Amino acid sequence: MSLQMAPDLLEALRHHEPAAAECLVGAYGERAYRLAARVTRNEQDAEEVVQDAFYAVIRQIDTFRGESAFGSWLYRIVANAAYQKLRARRRRRGEVRWDEVLPPFDEQSRHVAPIADWSPRVNDPSIQTELRMVLEAARRRGAVRVPCRLCGSPGLRRPRRVGEAT
Repeated sequence: MSLQMAPDLLEALRHHEPAAAECLVGAYGERAYRLAARVTRNEQDAEEVVQDAFYAVIRQIDTFRGESAFGSWLYRIVANAAYQKLRARRRRRGEVRWDEVLPPFDEQSRHVAPIADWSPRVNDPSIQTELRMVLEAARRRGAVRVPCRLCGSPGLRRPRRVGEAT
């Protein structure tokens, strides 16, 4: 985009003209994507970052004061969105998806593979100790946020209120 076109685009964005968003993507999209891809190192994340950043630019266009070049302001928003995506990815690294732990089911909602009966091992002291250690470590990290009641687990206190893990 030439420097002469930037003021026109800026005014069009401020007046919420329908074609302004298309012009914004056409003028800055490729470079914004390259920046996001360099930071996230993932094509899907980069596409999501650019979409979120452009949406933020359109929503927050009135906060642009003109103290720097419009492109610099826009690329800073893209970079911040990309770094935010990286932080979110790091936070999710330890999460486990339900479909990874639940047994597989067929179309009639029946178990695909036989399920091992673990009930004889429930009173095994080593299993109880391991469970207590894992849950206590998760509680200390603040990872336990789902209100639940553990019945028959010695050494664990009952929560006083829903969501209270102590």
